[in-house]
Amino acid sequence: MPNREEAYALLKEYNGPALVTHGLAVEGTMRYFAQKAGEDVEIWGLVGLLHDLDYEKFPEQHCHKTAEIMRERGYSEEIIRAIMSHGFGICTEVEPLSKMEKTLYAVDELTGLITACALVRPSKSVMDLELSSAKKKFKDKGFAAGASRVVMQHGAEMLGVSMDELIVDVIAAMRAIAPTLGLEMKAS
Repeated sequence: MPNREEAYALLKEYNGPALVTHGLAVEGTMRYFAQKAGEDVEIWGLVGLLHDLDYEKFPEQHCHKTAEIMRERGYSEEIIRAIMSHGFGICTEVEPLSKMEKTLYAVDELTGLITACALVRPSKSVMDLELSSAKKKFKDKGFAAGASRVVMQHGAEMLGVSMDELIVDVIAAMRAIAPTLGLEMKAS
């Protein structure tokens, strides 16, 4: 199976900077949740990194083209199935069943919302973003309108956690990789 370095090169081969950064955000978040759950950090990280591999070049074949590309590159069916499941009810019928699949489904859209929350702050950082601010933006349907609140809430339900708990964990996960995402506190 390809390693993380090869996976990152593959992501950059198919996507521009915005989706690469999103892949890094989801990768870091998945690694955080894997560690918290005592699961395989490397596998969960690869799933997060590559979940939107096909989105920029093949949006009409989202998830399906990723599966094809990943099979050609020697990725496991476990990883491919997890990636397919994040499109459940949107572009695939693959229901998230494992903890890894449910986590990806729950955090994908939320990392986008948290990134947007950080970028509208005076600091442009996730480091000083608090739950109350993120919840306020979550409730504002016009803010980061492309981030599906329905999917986020369904994901939290799948994981058996509150939306607040999920938001707090995603913020913590993204703080751990803030410099990679360009969301660290800048020296003035």
